[in-house]
Amino acid sequence: MNTYFKTPLVALLFFIQGAAFAQAIETPRQDIAVIKKTVEQFLQVQANGLPGDVTVHVGAIDSRLKMPACPNPQAFLPPSSKAWGKTNVGVRCPEPAWTIYVQATVQVIGEYVAASVPLAQGQTIVESDLAKVKGDLTTLPPGIIVDPSQAIGRTVTTNVRLGAPLRQDALRNQQAIQQGQSVRVVYNGTGFSISSEARALNNATEGQMTQVRTQAGQVLTGIARVGGIVDMTN
Repeated sequence: MNTYFKTPLVALLFFIQGAAFAQAIETPRQDIAVIKKTVEQFLQVQANGLPGDVTVHVGAIDSRLKMPACPNPQAFLPPSSKAWGKTNVGVRCPEPAWTIYVQATVQVIGEYVAASVPLAQGQTIVESDLAKVKGDLTTLPPGIIVDPSQAIGRTVTTNVRLGAPLRQDALRNQQAIQQGQSVRVVYNGTGFSISSEARALNNATEGQMTQVRTQAGQVLTGIARVGGIVDMTN
């Protein structure tokens, strides 16, 4: 009786193993090169418009990964990632469902503004204080100035060493008006200009909104300009 069941059982085991082996052979595996290309193209699109020449480097993907082939792999940025510097990109397949994460680097070579001379705290920047330097913007601190016009006329809030990049948070607009100062209120229209004397009610930097009180006691609001001028022109 044992012999009677032995042969069919062995045959069944061989059939199951053979079917599984055949299925493993027939199931196509995801091409790793396609995943890398998907990540590269995705980051190139995400980096479009950045201020410089963009180069994308996709990190190595473990060749031992055996995901089923995906007809349309989709790349995405996880919430903590962005197309800047060292980053992570997710690649998912809707069907058959799988998701992996790939390391990559987005390099942006462009010009930024640096100090051509040592700058002292409180110093107002002029054009000769600045130099344009080319480098990888993704390795620099946030808020780097890339246009000299963003720095000229502003005041340094801390000492800046020679060659250091200038940051937005290290500069403030030049003091234009001090509280209690006598100022000139100006209104420019088509073909005419009206001005009158007033007194500043608060401190203001260049381009900041400020309030003044006229000799008649009226409170007006305008834009502070260097030289004790309040511009009322709309």
